[in-house]
Amino acid sequence: MAKQEAKHPIYVIGHKNPDTDSICSALAYAWLKNQEGSGTDYCAFRAGALNRETEFVLSHLGVAPPQICTDVSPQVRDMEIRREPGIDPEMSVRAVWTMMRDEEVDTLCVTNQEKELLGVIAVKDIANANMDLLDTNILAAANTAYANLISTLEGELLVGDAEDRVKGHLHIGTSPEAMDGVIQPGDLVLLSNRYEVQLCAIESGAACIVVCCGSTVPSTILSYARDKGCAVITTHYDTYAAARLVSTAAPVRHLMKSSGLFRFDLTTPLEDVEKVMASVRLQYFPVLDEEGKYCGMISRRNYLNLRSKKVILVDHNERTQAVDGIEQAEILEIIDHHRIGALETDGPVYFRNVPVGCTATIVYQMCQEKGVTPPRQIAGLLLSAILSDTLKFRSPTCTPADVAAARTLAQLAEEDIDAYAEQMFEAGGDLTGRTAAEVFQSDFKIFQFGQRRFGVGQANFMTEKSRKAAEELLAPYLPEAAGEQGVSLLFYLLTDTPGESSRVLCYGKGAKELLREAFGVEPVDGKIILPGVVSRKMQFIPPLRTAVQNEK
Repeated sequence: MAKQEAKHPIYVIGHKNPDTDSICSALAYAWLKNQEGSGTDYCAFRAGALNRETEFVLSHLGVAPPQICTDVSPQVRDMEIRREPGIDPEMSVRAVWTMMRDEEVDTLCVTNQEKELLGVIAVKDIANANMDLLDTNILAAANTAYANLISTLEGELLVGDAEDRVKGHLHIGTSPEAMDGVIQPGDLVLLSNRYEVQLCAIESGAACIVVCCGSTVPSTILSYARDKGCAVITTHYDTYAAARLVSTAAPVRHLMKSSGLFRFDLTTPLEDVEKVMASVRLQYFPVLDEEGKYCGMISRRNYLNLRSKKVILVDHNERTQAVDGIEQAEILEIIDHHRIGALETDGPVYFRNVPVGCTATIVYQMCQEKGVTPPRQIAGLLLSAILSDTLKFRSPTCTPADVAAARTLAQLAEEDIDAYAEQMFEAGGDLTGRTAAEVFQSDFKIFQFGQRRFGVGQANFMTEKSRKAAEELLAPYLPEAAGEQGVSLLFYLLTDTPGESSRVLCYGKGAKELLREAFGVEPVDGKIILPGVVSRKMQFIPPLRTAVQNEK
């Protein structure tokens, strides 16, 4: 039987526009889950591009970035793909039918040696061909090799080359009188053990004779056939059976459907599969991999038994921040340190929400609970996330648990906290060669309070020069960003990490009024300065939410 699709991994993924905590916690938690030895494969994914700080961290630690995944909606790859090998286009129709019978399938895909899809053959195609009994030219039209004849008739080649091809019509030789003027040069003749019939066929110019009933062919006939260039095949089948079987020696490429094929890629969305399956009366459909190579088939049954992607969310629990298609996925766990947002699940999930400064701190606590010591790379990931999210302990979200975890992880990762944090923040603040969109999306989240839906981004800078450069780059980009993100209000915090303050850029109708209401400061040229504000989660979002709630 054909192999079915391997077990699907469980996605461990952070929020859109991922920051260092989102990426590092996903990697570390996937590692921790895989230590359980359950046989389940947990894989870290990312829902967007890496920012420069995270790129530095992964490069510094020698860790490969997680594979990107921007949509967890069901795709063809989530179905049980029947890993039926492609068949050779030269394979005989009879051999293909035998395979279908043994494998209990009614459709097979025809491929070349490079696994490129050439066509599809179904049982009904073979049945239709078998019913066309009057076509005596089918083997020649299909350029059938003698090797196919030998295989189909379970015969033996006594004279000739198996790689030669059938060139003429098919005839059954009964008597010299009946054959006179009928057999033409190049024809294929099925006949009995009668010497004079065999001789007549060769003299008439037959390119190949098939001697039935397992009869012994005289040496004089074999010698004469060699001289005339006539191939000789023997078979144990009688003439009637051979005549019924011989047309099935045609190569499958002659009967396969090669145009107008319905095929799917591994990434084809489920809704597209549903539309196609509802519009055609086919049972099986070819599937192509990422390189466009044939990799298997799916059926209507596979569609009905589709399994949703299984997902573990880290560093967020709000629908607006989650990867696209999350409502069609099965959420298994949520590991987070933010406020509880609006994200519904179909059933109970493991939800761990702890008021600490970083999700990585929670992951490290779980390592301790399980008695697992993170190796150097994993410890480095967790340390990097804590330093990033707490701004090296400057953020008001930072707790003693974050500090204690970071100090232990620094020892395991063999890193000096002060020196390493400075390298991280400098890498994150480097704007060389970056576009406004890249800077904007490095850490951007969408929030919704009541009817208000707005976006808040943040970037941290170690020098005033870097902060000013970012402001000049981002300020004119905000209107375009609002359109791309589908929000009417935008706020962007340019945080001076050493000075522990933030300059806030804003855009949208009512944005200035909300800032005035939230912080009691009058925006000037679409921006305000907030001394002491470095945390988006604790110092910026709560006052803004209160201002939204107070709106009339």
